[in-house]
Amino acid sequence: MELRQLEYFMAVADDMSFTRAAHRVHVVQSALSTSIKKLEEELEVQLFDRSRQQIRLTPAGEELRKHARQLLRGARLAKDALHDYRGHLTGTVDFGSLVTFGALDVPKVLGDFHSAHPHVRIRLRLSQTGSSSYMTSIADGALDLALVSAPNRFPAGIDLHLLAQEQMVFTCRSDHRLAARKRVDITELADENLVGFPEGFGIRRLVDDAFAAAALTPRTLYEVPADFTVPAALIRNALGTAFMPVSELARFGDLVGIPLVTPIDWQIYLARPERTDISPAAARLADMLVAAAEEARL
Repeated sequence: MELRQLEYFMAVADDMSFTRAAHRVHVVQSALSTSIKKLEEELEVQLFDRSRQQIRLTPAGEELRKHARQLLRGARLAKDALHDYRGHLTGTVDFGSLVTFGALDVPKVLGDFHSAHPHVRIRLRLSQTGSSSYMTSIADGALDLALVSAPNRFPAGIDLHLLAQEQMVFTCRSDHRLAARKRVDITELADENLVGFPEGFGIRRLVDDAFAAAALTPRTLYEVPADFTVPAALIRNALGTAFMPVSELARFGDLVGIPLVTPIDWQIYLARPERTDISPAAARLADMLVAAAEEARL
């Protein structure tokens, strides 16, 4: 059993598609399929159920996935640990990102990191179901680092470092009935047609929880898993209103932001494993993100 075979197996197991997995590991699909078949023959088990339109892991495949991820991670950490002998950082950092970062300039940090450490590859992941899914990926080694918006749990084995925190404001057009108000209570917004993130996103949970605390249910008609440019456009066209972090509202000078009587605080955390076997490259990127967040607060 070779590490390359395990890498191909994990690519298929994560994507549940031979086509997407082949693209991810940069090989032709036939070569990837042959490698998986040889691995199954060597282990004398079937790893994937191919009898349906959507492939699935067999119980044996599920068991192998648990161990394969740790084996691959261990091999990568062993290779990356030799950076002192090479004179420069190498390796790969799997980084789970957010749709929006507030005042934290993540693209600049990534650019600075690449300039300083050109031999390190950063693989960026963007969850379409919210950053809470990153917790499991950090715990099992699928991700090295992740940005998590307003986590609702702080699991053991994961270090969560607060990078940024700011208030969210009710955002509307200048001709909205509440646009001239100094503050607005959440109870006055029960009938608003809201533009928000899908359920599962941290910002959406914060808004839903604020309404629930007032015994209300928000009317979120537009769910947009993108940055605030799309909600801003919908607001401009009188289709709804939204809740935005103050730093995001600053991008849209034609919109009005009204503070809430009971503030909604939005936080961004950096999640990483508590264990000491984090790769030197991931540790360096984490340090740069923390430093950038501290500078942004000055």
